[in-house]
Amino acid sequence: MTGTVYKSTGSWYSVKTEHGVFYDCKIKGKLRLENFKSTNPIAVGDKVDFLAESNEEENIGIIQNIHERKNYVVRKSVNLSKQSHILASNIDLLVMVITLKDPITTTSFIDRFLVNAEAYSIPILLVFNKYDIYSKQETNAVSDLIKIYSDIGYKCLKTSTINNHNIAELKKIISHKTIMFGGHSGVGKSSLINSIDSSLDLKVGDISLQHLQGKHTTTYAELFDLNNSTKLIDTPGIKGFGLINFEKEEITDFFPEFLKQKNKCKFSNCLHVNEPSCQIKEMVEKNSISLTRYESYIQILNDDNLKHR
Repeated sequence: MTGTVYKSTGSWYSVKTEHGVFYDCKIKGKLRLENFKSTNPIAVGDKVDFLAESNEEENIGIIQNIHERKNYVVRKSVNLSKQSHILASNIDLLVMVITLKDPITTTSFIDRFLVNAEAYSIPILLVFNKYDIYSKQETNAVSDLIKIYSDIGYKCLKTSTINNHNIAELKKIISHKTIMFGGHSGVGKSSLINSIDSSLDLKVGDISLQHLQGKHTTTYAELFDLNNSTKLIDTPGIKGFGLINFEKEEITDFFPEFLKQKNKCKFSNCLHVNEPSCQIKEMVEKNSISLTRYESYIQILNDDNLKHR
């Protein structure tokens, strides 16, 4: 039988068949060995083949095969620095929820998320939430950020669940897509989900409460079917986003505004750090490329223990 993974609890996977029947499945041992560099060989959103086992009380199965993934969101495992953790797979749109306070989402965190999305060809929407609580100065700061990212080519949206600002537009954008909500705990992911589909209130509310109380030490995700033909993968709040399996020389390719200009650098392998006649550094000095984006780039090169080719 074939189905989609809706939830993972570490050793068991909730798989929904094409006919809407859920099975609790375990992994065939061989799969773990083939994916030993990842803490989770199977992720929410995966298409899998499984063998149903006979059980009168419940639907149980053994996962035999994982279909090839269209894409996935992966980060460095929190406790195992040399391993990766796949947050979700087969995503049509990654919705990153951002707040300027309660909590603060740093540009460094945003840019790491964007690098990952670019690397795995995942379209992204930046949602600047809690727009109703900002002061005039903070509202201006949001506008500045939106200009930076929209100029690069990223779609941005200001939202508020208090006054339903742009909620209808958000529903329109995500309709008929498999989307993943990502961001820190407390940015309002669950409130946005409830605004999109109020029937999920209790379930998502419980998840939200756990997030806010900081009880999540793992990063299990869960997939929900929404009322507008949208499949939504909700992930627990993410504190940090460490990149893995990247080389220093390729990071520039995942900053679109760098990629457009890098062939104008004197050296083809320019890292845009100390090299002479660097087009990227010149554009930063002229404010043609955002200083915060350049600082994020340098931080990634320095902090993520990336290897040279």
